[in-house]
Amino acid sequence: MEVFKLSDMTKGWFVGSFTPTALSTEACEVAVKHYTAGTREEAHVHRVATEITVIVSGRVRMAGKEWGEGDIIVLAPGDVTDFEALTDTVNVVVKTPGARNDKYLIDPASCR
Repeated sequence: MEVFKLSDMTKGWFVGSFTPTALSTEACEVAVKHYTAGTREEAHVHRVATEITVIVSGRVRMAGKEWGEGDIIVLAPGDVTDFEALTDTVNVVVKTPGARNDKYLIDPASCR
């Protein structure tokens, strides 16, 4: 048995082909993300990975729509999104396959 602390992981990412990690794999990446209200991420797209976001608590805006607790948003490769935490939020994020450096910033106008 091995035991890890989420607080020791980088930005909540604890499964994937990076260091530190609880499980090293290229099959997927998994994170528990904590956001404070007002936190934003720029418009982006993934070219290889499918990204699944589960809103565990709080409210967010992604791709111009609001989502809340229990919502599961699946972004296929090429889907454009941005992100804003409308309240303090906890999300679980899964990317498959684990495709490092697969986040491409784009013009925010394409999210509307």
